[in-house]
Amino acid sequence: MTTKTTRPAPTGRIVVIGAGYAGLCAAARAGRSTRVTLIAPEERIPNRIRQHEVAAGRTVPKPLIADVLRGRQVTHVQARVTELDLAGRKVFTDTGRAVPYDTLVYAIGSRTAWHEVPGAPERAYGMERAGELRERLAASGTGRVAVVGGGATGIELAAELAEAYPGLRVQLVCMGEVGGRFSAKGRAIVLEAFARLGVELHEHRRVTAVDESGLTTDQGRIEADVVAWAGSFEVSPLAKEAGLAVTETGEVVVDTYLRSVSHPEVYAIGDAAAVTLPGVGRLRKACATAEPMGVYLGKALRRSAQGKGEAEPFEYGYTVHCLSLGRHAGMVQRVGKDDSMRERAYGGRVGKSIKALIVWGVVAMLRF
Repeated sequence: MTTKTTRPAPTGRIVVIGAGYAGLCAAARAGRSTRVTLIAPEERIPNRIRQHEVAAGRTVPKPLIADVLRGRQVTHVQARVTELDLAGRKVFTDTGRAVPYDTLVYAIGSRTAWHEVPGAPERAYGMERAGELRERLAASGTGRVAVVGGGATGIELAAELAEAYPGLRVQLVCMGEVGGRFSAKGRAIVLEAFARLGVELHEHRRVTAVDESGLTTDQGRIEADVVAWAGSFEVSPLAKEAGLAVTETGEVVVDTYLRSVSHPEVYAIGDAAAVTLPGVGRLRKACATAEPMGVYLGKALRRSAQGKGEAEPFEYGYTVHCLSLGRHAGMVQRVGKDDSMRERAYGGRVGKSIKALIVWGVVAMLRF
């Protein structure tokens, strides 16, 4: 679909739905000088990029949303959005409340994609259930766990579990190569960490079913007492059901101001948005892209509300990928502006230190 680049609409009553990295950044910045209503069911920030640590029994900071928004003109409605009335410009919640808006910021993020694999939603632990996975593993500390997914989430989870629970037999199962999108040096750092931690790799295997004793794949059985699902993510059908212009997979199509191409009073940011930029391409779902979108839009909405005119179009360029590989190592991969891999990568304590600094900055950036 061809996007239109036109001037953003006046703000008026601003409603932000979603308190992830994108939504909170937008609400906190717009709320510095204009009234904002934030609708989200959480009391604390989800801090999803550290859920692998939660599963491993680590203490992860999850500040209160009220603390992030302290001193801002933001009212937090603790509820879940169930329906959008685009014609009437109202948001309906599971508490029965209808919240009117002039400007809507759609930032509800994404969720675990199960890809219609039989048994997966019922028997596997997605990262939304990291706390439950922690309790399950802590109860025994031994046995076999299969982590499904060879991307960043799966790599971080497998490494964290293997280090935290040395009695566990940790297996990583994926359709391609583990860390296959990284450079040769970056992948070598990941594989060295797995060898050190004793993580077993099952590459080039597609999971076809999950049951009480493990996985069925197109290459045979993999026995496991616990299955953790760390594959790809999908978005809610809410935008499509409401009538917003969306991609085939449900992300809201936006212009260069992050505004819906079909409904100019709606902006979409974070994982729920399909953002394509010149020289960069389609932005991937990540905290690294969500927070900059939220910062940009929050400032743009504040500027509009103050009558200071429109902001410049949104710009973004990638610089690095980073992974934690347990508590004592990490990997930082250099990338080009368009997310293409560069050969340079850093591992060990250097990688860990850079990753730790970035993770700290993610929470700090929500407010400042």
